[in-house]
Amino acid sequence: MKLRESAEYPGATCEQVFALVTDDDFRAEVCEKIDAIAYEVTVTHEGEDTRIVIDRTLPADLPDFIKKLTGDVVDVRQTEVWGPADADGVRHGRIDMVVKGQPASMAATGTIRRTASGAEVLVEGEVTVKIPFIGKKVEPMIGQVISAALRTEAEQGRLRLQA
Repeated sequence: MKLRESAEYPGATCEQVFALVTDDDFRAEVCEKIDAIAYEVTVTHEGEDTRIVIDRTLPADLPDFIKKLTGDVVDVRQTEVWGPADADGVRHGRIDMVVKGQPASMAATGTIRRTASGAEVLVEGEVTVKIPFIGKKVEPMIGQVISAALRTEAEQGRLRLQA
């Protein structure tokens, strides 16, 4: 299933938004806002790239027929690798999510770019659930959970940048 989420940051620069998404305290704050039971955020620099790994345990807020497969909680690993800014301040990254022990994942690209009113983070990717017969039915549900988390991150980010 295709996923596309855009988050606007009015009045912000690309560099401010990049500093935000690579701030481990901010990412921990977002984990708390999405009701993570446990989480660990690691930000490292590898040459010109910045790597963010977020491991979190979340309540499985999914229909019962899916909970039979996952249990009451799911462990998710989100890995992002952001490259250096180009001449216009635009950054491109890779965003991958894996539900540990389950055949569910997301592979996406991320772009931080200028807009007329500030900056934007654009995430475009594919959510995949490899379960025979029901995978395609489950993908939109997983996509909704991911989209909700991305929207929460954007809301928290705007609040943080306005402070």
